[in-house]
Amino acid sequence: MTVKQGQILPTSSTPLLAQAQPTRKQSNSKTPAWSAVAFTLVAALGLSTLLYRIKYGHPTSETRRVGKLPVMGYNTWNAYYCAINETLIIKTAKLVQSLGLADAGYDHINIDDCYSEKKRSPAGDIVANQARFPSGMKVLTDQIHELGFKAGIYSDSGWFTCQLYPGSYQNEARDAKLFQDWGFDYLKYDNCAVPFDNITRQNIMGRYERMANAIEDLAESSGKPPLFLSMCQWGREQGWLWAKKYGQSWRTTDDIGASWSSIANLINQNSFYTWATDFYGHNDMDMLEIGNGDLTYDEMKTHFTAWALMKSPLLLGLNLDTASKESLEILTNPEIIAINQDPVVGTSISPFRWGINPNYFYPGLLFALLRQSRSTTLDEPASMFFNLTESPWIRAGRQYSVRDLWTHTDIGTAVRNFTVYDVPAHGVAALLLQDAGDEPEGLWPPCAVIEWCMSEDGTMYDPDKKWSAEEHQEF
Repeated sequence: MTVKQGQILPTSSTPLLAQAQPTRKQSNSKTPAWSAVAFTLVAALGLSTLLYRIKYGHPTSETRRVGKLPVMGYNTWNAYYCAINETLIIKTAKLVQSLGLADAGYDHINIDDCYSEKKRSPAGDIVANQARFPSGMKVLTDQIHELGFKAGIYSDSGWFTCQLYPGSYQNEARDAKLFQDWGFDYLKYDNCAVPFDNITRQNIMGRYERMANAIEDLAESSGKPPLFLSMCQWGREQGWLWAKKYGQSWRTTDDIGASWSSIANLINQNSFYTWATDFYGHNDMDMLEIGNGDLTYDEMKTHFTAWALMKSPLLLGLNLDTASKESLEILTNPEIIAINQDPVVGTSISPFRWGINPNYFYPGLLFALLRQSRSTTLDEPASMFFNLTESPWIRAGRQYSVRDLWTHTDIGTAVRNFTVYDVPAHGVAALLLQDAGDEPEGLWPPCAVIEWCMSEDGTMYDPDKKWSAEEHQEF
């Protein structure tokens, strides 16, 4: 049978997918684990990418390591800012349960800034705000744990937090011990109120190292797991180069906003250092804004898909009392979450093509969305074409089954190239490609990449090169 290049063959009832999947250990995760041969994200601000591996070291002993996978949970800041109290925290935790979010994998309840009094105690400790947290933090974390969640707290590497509550500079060991005694499992650590240079004699990395050392020393002395350290240094001093030595996630950009321009900008920036993410260390693209602002349904889908597949922490930040059905449907997509929480492949997806512009230059950053002339995005649907072997992780001479992770359907078999039709403005198509065996016989031309394609007898099939073995025998 002669098959045209790029033809989509009907999916066979034969279970080729099961045969093609690599052997992997069973996961204890609540969501299924994907160990994809290839994964393609085609977004209207989109990536066309595949999973791959990078290995890094980590100083913490293997038996006490935390944060192998990106954290999933809830953070109070985007929805409530400083208007938090213990009643709201427990109510939110119960909503995470009742709305099915806990079953989807969201297992952290994290308290952000403004939970404390403005001054430390006479003994030097941070004090929980007595009006808003009258029961005390230990009672609160006990309740969070009883509900089946881990508990997160917030502090800062400077004199004060960003809202001018006590920070942890020069109190790192004291505060790490206090957070452990209070029952917290996770620490978000901000970057405000920086002491003078003649006091620190350090850069941002040095200030984060102080808390990392305090956490490590505490784990050694207490025998308890170390606090998960989430470094909120907004991408300053290129944390993707060094932060994995100290913590389990690091912010890569300025703060997110509940707007499409902010989402598009953060995906743009993060696409350039996807290589830094792997098990036990993750680029943090900031908390999710799904359910906030005026983001459309398609924009929220793109937001969630990019965060999940780039292996960012997934931290909810919406008012769950008023969460829409659409928001919850997006946030609980099991096939998208499974990529984020894959226990076998820890690396982020990474672009294999930037843009549709001739020179692939920003703002034509990602596959078929951003235009060269201005940093605006396409406001109409777009069909997106790519050759499979544009990606270095796709094998020539093979065909791939294609699954749509948003419609949850198998949509055929891709041979040599693929077109996704009518991706909505600011929208996304998330496709899982898995090896389905040798491509059909009879394809023409004989090479998917025609450059210097040649038969064993020296016949050249590259139309741009007029060359044959017979003509060049003298050489």
